[in-house]
Amino acid sequence: MSRNPNKLAAFAALVIAVVVLVVAMVGGGSLAPTTAPPSGVPTAGQSTTPAPGTAPTPPAVANPSALPTINASQLPKEARQTLALIAKGGPYPYDRDGVNFGNFEGLLPKKSSGFYKEYTVPTPGESDRGARRIIVGKDSAKYYTPDHYESFMFIVEGK
Repeated sequence: MSRNPNKLAAFAALVIAVVVLVVAMVGGGSLAPTTAPPSGVPTAGQSTTPAPGTAPTPPAVANPSALPTINASQLPKEARQTLALIAKGGPYPYDRDGVNFGNFEGLLPKKSSGFYKEYTVPTPGESDRGARRIIVGKDSAKYYTPDHYESFMFIVEGK
């Protein structure tokens, strides 16, 4: 009875892999890398919840467009309130908040359908939703339009 050397080598490799795995599990060893996680990534025992009384700081997002920027602190009060609602996940005062924004004007970076969501920024004195909106991409980039999609500014959060 002849034996195929390739099959024997594959079987030996499988046996060695199983032995290494069992030794690591029984011996308390770890097969995971021992390097520290990247900065900002919580490790076991670390909380991802902000301290009481503090608002979570959104991650910094680089401007993926050639649009002008505006610091979040420079936005109208109502836009800053809308940003806070977005960070909390709602509840939103308008039924149309959170719906897909189609980017039909083509002013934002070109993305697939459903990439952008729009949120109303109330305009004092308006009887309807007004013209102001914040658009949020799946990449967390946020844009402000004061004039119902005629122009946009990239929002720099944390400033």
